Amino acid sequence: MNTEITGDIVYIGVNDHEVDLFEGQYDVPNGMAYNSYVILDEKIAVMDTVDRNFTGEWLGNLKEALSGKKPDYLVVQHMEPDHSANIVEFLKVYPESTVVGNAKTFTMMEQFFNLPEDMKRLVVTDGESLSLGKHELTFVFAPMVHWPEVMVTYDSADRVLFSADGFGKFGALDVEEDWACEARRYYFGIVGKYGMQTGNLLKKAANLDIAVICPLHGPVLKENLGYYIDLYQKWSSYTPESEGVFIAYTSVYGHTKEAAERLKALLEEKGCPKVSISDLAREDMAEAVEDAFRYDRLVMATTTYNAEIFPFMREFVNHLTERGYRNRKIALIENGTWAPMAAKVIKGMMEKCKDITWVEPVVTIKSALKEDSLEALSTLADALK
Repeated sequence: MNTEITGDIVYIGVNDHEVDLFEGQYDVPNGMAYNSYVILDEKIAVMDTVDRNFTGEWLGNLKEALSGKKPDYLVVQHMEPDHSANIVEFLKVYPESTVVGNAKTFTMMEQFFNLPEDMKRLVVTDGESLSLGKHELTFVFAPMVHWPEVMVTYDSADRVLFSADGFGKFGALDVEEDWACEARRYYFGIVGKYGMQTGNLLKKAANLDIAVICPLHGPVLKENLGYYIDLYQKWSSYTPESEGVFIAYTSVYGHTKEAAERLKALLEEKGCPKVSISDLAREDMAEAVEDAFRYDRLVMATTTYNAEIFPFMREFVNHLTERGYRNRKIALIENGTWAPMAAKVIKGMMEKCKDITWVEPVVTIKSALKEDSLEALSTLADALK
């Protein structure tokens, strides 16, 4: 997998097509990439390791890139195990190397591993630099993007930003797919709660002259960087990316599904630019969360269930609130045979969400669609279009 990024920077990461659920919950049909890089200079620095299942392959890639030389530094930007798992294995092969990290990095490292007593450490502070010769690395702390110890690294010689989990995406590098879709799902699933912290990092990065972004997941970004940065600015500020309506529904006997599909058809008839719909019980929850953040309008349609809401809708709402959902218009469709409660429950769950505009009317279905609820759906379509 050795790939030249610049004249002195080589990619030594791996592709994982064995993983089915990333972090135990995110479906990754096209696998994952665990990225690692080596900077070849008077002093040689390795940027992060890879998942524990790929120790041999990664060390082989590193050996090939070194061409008989030995690394001076291992820079640890993020301690999540898919990036840090091979620190001790690296030191078994290259015991003279110095491990570079911040104070929080080493605290976590000691929690994860039994470290060699003679391990060489370089504890860096925010903004501190390390010279490799021609290449000077500056460490920029990025706490809670998305762990507290995270830092990114800027190489001023080749204008490269090693961005840790920032600008990452699902999918292995030997599979071609649209960047934005899987990067959006990755961001809102994993980083989305920490929009303010991501925005702070973007402000720091704005002061750097960046030509290349090297993330720990997904492809190296070299062209049209403004496109990727603009998306990250929107995502981190909770700004809708696109005009459109996302309809998320759960349905027990099909009546709420019918209402959701009827609303979709009405919106399309009325010229709404984009309408997306998802059955939360059957479709990927992370995809649904992604679409909820992508569009500026959201409709939630669900049944009353045990005087609450259907479990898959509860899970969906929890995902939104955990990630600070805001700056959206939301409409509700509730169904209940004797005591419709869904709208009240959802509003209560989302009362801490900021800058939410509730679209009227709330459409209440009592068992099945009738003339009054069909009329209410049409009125709601007019309010949403």
